[in-house]
Amino acid sequence: MSTFVLAYDVGTTALKTCLFDLGEKIRLLAAAVEGYELFMVEDGGVEQDPEDWWRAMCKTTREVLAASGVSPQEIAGLSFCGQMQGLVLVDAQGAPVRRGMSYMDNRAKEELKEGLGHGLKIAGLNAYKLINSIRITGAVAASVKDPVWKYKWVQRHEPENFAKVYKWLDVKEYLILKTTGQFIMTEDSAFATLLYDTRPGRRGFSRKICAMLGVEWRHLPKVVFSTDLVGRITPQAAAALGLAPGTPVFGGGGDAALIGVGAGAVREGSTHIYLGTSGWVSTVLRRRALDTKNMIAAIIGAHPAYFHYFAELETAGKCLEWVRDHLALDEINIYLQGQDGGSLETVNMNLYDYMMQAIKDVPPGSNGVIFTPWLHGNRCPFEDPNARGIFFNISLETGKTELIHAVLEGVCYHLRWQLEAAERKVKAASRIRLVGGGALAPLTCQILADVLGREIETVDHPQNSGAVGAAIVMAVGLGLIPDLTEAEHLVTVKERYIPNPEHTAVYDRYFPVFKSLYYNNNEAFRLLNG
Repeated sequence: MSTFVLAYDVGTTALKTCLFDLGEKIRLLAAAVEGYELFMVEDGGVEQDPEDWWRAMCKTTREVLAASGVSPQEIAGLSFCGQMQGLVLVDAQGAPVRRGMSYMDNRAKEELKEGLGHGLKIAGLNAYKLINSIRITGAVAASVKDPVWKYKWVQRHEPENFAKVYKWLDVKEYLILKTTGQFIMTEDSAFATLLYDTRPGRRGFSRKICAMLGVEWRHLPKVVFSTDLVGRITPQAAAALGLAPGTPVFGGGGDAALIGVGAGAVREGSTHIYLGTSGWVSTVLRRRALDTKNMIAAIIGAHPAYFHYFAELETAGKCLEWVRDHLALDEINIYLQGQDGGSLETVNMNLYDYMMQAIKDVPPGSNGVIFTPWLHGNRCPFEDPNARGIFFNISLETGKTELIHAVLEGVCYHLRWQLEAAERKVKAASRIRLVGGGALAPLTCQILADVLGREIETVDHPQNSGAVGAAIVMAVGLGLIPDLTEAEHLVTVKERYIPNPEHTAVYDRYFPVFKSLYYNNNEAFRLLNG
């Protein structure tokens, strides 16, 4: 018997709606994508219009229903996987008081400095606040991109907007509000505010941390679990979406929580790497863990019994997008002219496939060129919003193919750096599950295996792992499976990539040089971008 559900993957630049049939395996029936604008404003601000997410949700919902032939009355539920650590401030009627502030927003430098930079210090942070944050939350809001400093930025710079605030939400929580009228946060989103007590028996927002950082308690919403039924679609939302009023809505989770579920990496000791617009390395564990030096923390996941030891890279696939737009498009246009003006789709090849084809014969090490993927600063294993990308060691013989190949390698070098830092405290799996759009390219998968010196596994439709995770959340909420750990049986391996020892030897030699590029240039980054 079919159980149809809608899963929404709310990304940085687009929303994807997936219609799944939940059975012995999860079957994708239809999908639709709608993009929206990312507003880059002065002094490091990055914003989005929450209504753009809602319009994208409405449009793509109608598209997948039309494409699949499934009726609105047959939809058993809907849920979300969303970008995290955004700041969406809404009034009592649920309207945004300003545009949402993205996880990439790094303008709150003074707020971070004032919040944690004064008094007796440990590692450059206020000792009292640092110790209490670690004791209570298991983490500390030490990054300029952490949401609490965005909140404080609005409080200081936009007092008229701040006065209207009723609740503080994250991205997917805004869409839950639009569909159900409920002001809630799932536990993983609540943890991502870094105001959340993670101690056994005390889990919930911490009044002590809120008072310490100057957050108004009344602004914090009710906390729910990812698998909870949090509400039902209102008649007004149903009319906009083309769905039946009363359809169940489940909490879902942030991308950091649900992509691992969609990857099938759900048991203690499982490791997955995500390569999408951003990137990360994450290992499942049962205890809290923290490395303030390398900016790695154990975050709460969708399963309340587990944490994820999580190291984030701000720009991963975004680097390849930059390469496509600024290095490859002229070559692609020449390619199109050679096809008598046809599109790449008419010759069964998209833009990224063409780039992968063009660079497939570049040797490991890109003939000496190294790229650093810090196009919008970096968070882990060093926090530096001023860091930027570098092409290093270019010669007269260097061509575009080497540059593009070096970008892939640079992202993989950084993931190795994060894995190396994470393993100082938490042992990663010998076989690593790779998901996200980057996992669609066999070349990228093989480079990652060679750079890490570890076996890499991929799954079907890795670019949809967040939506698959949201579907599995609904399978639990609907009583179809007992627990999120069943994901390891529902999600199976499609391909395996074994490291080539000769290639790994090259990368072992280049990797220390890659790391040195930050340490040798961080002062220059500060002078140019600080």
